[in-house]
Amino acid sequence: MTHVTPARKQSGTSLYGGTSSRRITVRDIAAAKERGEKWPMLTAYDAMTASVFDQAGIPVLLVGDSMGNCHLGYESTVPVTMDEIALLSAAVVRGTRRSLVVGDLPFGSYQEGPVQALRNATRLVKEAGVGAVKLEGGERSADQIELLVQSGVPVMAHIGLTPQSVNAYGGYPVQGRGEEAAQQLLRDAKAVQDAGAFAVVLELVPAELAAEVTRSLHIPTVGIGAGPDCDGQVLVWTDMAGMTDGRVPRFVKQYAQLRQGLGDAARAFAEDVVGGAYPAEEHSFH
Repeated sequence: MTHVTPARKQSGTSLYGGTSSRRITVRDIAAAKERGEKWPMLTAYDAMTASVFDQAGIPVLLVGDSMGNCHLGYESTVPVTMDEIALLSAAVVRGTRRSLVVGDLPFGSYQEGPVQALRNATRLVKEAGVGAVKLEGGERSADQIELLVQSGVPVMAHIGLTPQSVNAYGGYPVQGRGEEAAQQLLRDAKAVQDAGAFAVVLELVPAELAAEVTRSLHIPTVGIGAGPDCDGQVLVWTDMAGMTDGRVPRFVKQYAQLRQGLGDAARAFAEDVVGGAYPAEEHSFH
C-alpha cells in the first residue's frame, strides 16, 4: 500500500481542502486556474463511493462512461447508454454535498449534432442533477459545445485519446505524437475553449505537448496520462484504489489494494459461516 504524505493546509477558497460546504461550481474551477492551483478529480458511479470521495475533499467527480469497463462489465465504453449514465449520475449527486458532479455524454448521444447533444445534456441536468457534462472531441464537437454552453449547460471537453473512438483507433494509442498530430491537438484545444468549455481533459498525450496546451489555454486542463503540468489530474477510481483486476495503464498510480482486501474479507466471512463461528451470540437476537 502506498503511503500518502499529508496535504499542506489549504485556504477556504481552495478546491481541495477548502472549507466551503456549498457545491463547487465552474467559477471555482476558473478561479483555481488563475491561482495556479492544482486539483484532483476522480470517477464515481454510486452514492456510497461518491460520499467517501466527497467527504475526502475531492472537488470534482466524473460519472464517466468508464462505468462500462469497471462497473457494468462491458468490454469498452461504447455500449453505455443514456439511461445508465442518468441513473448512476443521479446516485452520485445524491451521495455528495460539495463536489461538482460531471456527467459523461455516452457514445451516440451527441454525435448527430448540437440539438441531440442539448437534448441529452438537458436530461442529465434535469433528471440527474449534474452540474456539468463532458463530451469527447475537439473541432468536431465545437458546435455541440457552443450550443450547450449558450443554453446554460457547462461543458468539460475531452481530447487526445477519446475512448469512445476505440474501434476507429484500433486500441488506445498515445495521441499527439509528431508535428502534424501535435498541431491538430492544439487546434482541438483552442476550438473547445473558443466554443465555451470550462475545462478540457487531455488523455494519453505526451507530457511536453500537454504542458504546451496548458500554457496556451486560459481554461484548466485535466490530465490522464498527460504528464505533471496539467492543472488537474483524474483517475478512474477503481484503478486508483487497486480494485481493477490485472494490468492497469502505465499512468495509473495505485494508492490502495482494495481488491485484495475485499477478497480477504469475503473469504474470512465465508470461513466463519462454514465453520459455525458466524453468527456468534453477540450477533443473535432472543
